[in-house]
Amino acid sequence: MTLATTVKTERFTFDSLAEVFAKANEEKSGDRLAGIAARSERERVAAKRVLADLTLAEVVADPLIDPAIDDVSRLILATHDRSAFREIAGLTLGEFREVLLDDSVGEVRLRSLHRAITPEIAAGVAKLMSNKDLAIVGSKVRTVTRCRNTMGGAGVLGSRVQPNHPSDDLGGILLSALDGLLFGCGDAVIGVNPAAESVAVTGAILRALGRLIDTFAIPTQACCLAHISTQLAALDQGAPIDLLFQSIAGTEAANASFGTSLALLAEGRERVLEHHRGRDVAWVGDQCMYFETGQGSALSAGAHHGVDQLTLEARAYGVARAFDPFIVNSVVGFIGPEYLADERQITRAGLEDHFMGKLLGLPMGCDVCYTNHADADQNSADNLLILLTAAGCNFVIGVPCAGDVMLNHQSVSYHDIAGVKTLFGRSAAPEFQEWLERRGMIQGRGLPSVDGPARRELVQAIGPLLL
Repeated sequence: MTLATTVKTERFTFDSLAEVFAKANEEKSGDRLAGIAARSERERVAAKRVLADLTLAEVVADPLIDPAIDDVSRLILATHDRSAFREIAGLTLGEFREVLLDDSVGEVRLRSLHRAITPEIAAGVAKLMSNKDLAIVGSKVRTVTRCRNTMGGAGVLGSRVQPNHPSDDLGGILLSALDGLLFGCGDAVIGVNPAAESVAVTGAILRALGRLIDTFAIPTQACCLAHISTQLAALDQGAPIDLLFQSIAGTEAANASFGTSLALLAEGRERVLEHHRGRDVAWVGDQCMYFETGQGSALSAGAHHGVDQLTLEARAYGVARAFDPFIVNSVVGFIGPEYLADERQITRAGLEDHFMGKLLGLPMGCDVCYTNHADADQNSADNLLILLTAAGCNFVIGVPCAGDVMLNHQSVSYHDIAGVKTLFGRSAAPEFQEWLERRGMIQGRGLPSVDGPARRELVQAIGPLLL
């Protein structure tokens, strides 16, 4: 496929759809590292013009990665609702952008299109949108999911408490988790990234978090973010699993570099659902998967097939939605400045990821984070946190004092999350919100209670759990 256009007398020719997609992308250091980025702003504009004139049917008909060599491409084609697609197939990407931004097009209409839209369509239209456009469309869609509580409803900003510890000390993990709970956080999940990848450590963390949740009847989920095979081995040894976690990417080779596959994800999901049926827990729903993604992950694994990192991120969402997840989040800025160099690129990527996930029907959250060698700071994180809240993000991740002591990156804190919930009038998941109010742990929707008998009781009662 050869595509061409003229910008101010300068002729630009593109040899493939993948080249158009890459060069139409906003500036990303990862695309430059891969050698596929636009060489100038004029070339970027030219690629956007070509992209805007392509029909959705043309995008679907020309897979960026050959299905013969990639199971993610095959999955995308197999899960595409071609009946619903026929209604929009003749639209150009530029016209589809106008449809999405039309004030008369609301959640019901967008929900009907979730399966008609392929990841490549979501990526293509994202490249034609401003940051404001991405936020406006993202805010139109709420994706509600259920496990031990109900996430994603209107007016809700959920949060993951991330009580990581550099030596996986269970007392430290539980105290850190309590810190998040006292700020009204933790309805999406209490999720620990273990420092050691072992079945014993994973099982111990899951049991400790399970005791915390059961002791205080907290309507939330626990998760230990070890490798999926490690979690399943811990399950075999009797550890309780609420959510099964795995990092995923947008190509078969990238997923293989993570030690996972579509078959393993399917097997794991079925095993955890069977495990849920055997537990004495009042499940609200049967969504049990938790996925994390990030722009640049396929490139960092040498598995990008010449496709830009934004489009590969959208393809990862195509993988996620095939397994009906409870929560999904991009870890924007975590891989480093080689892929997202600075505040501008991190902010853009966070809004793109949320928009694409919502367009594809996913319960999208975000880890608003950056590494210490990126050109970003806490004001950068604050800005993106506020923008994502305005865009209707399902949940964000909080760590004590905004610094993860195990992963060594910067994020947002529990009090940052409480602050934006108050600013925007957001509440926690309904079951979790009721629990917070009943225990006297919050004032109104967001701000934590300074003191109170129930709050003191929680602090005092956690002591036995540390032993």
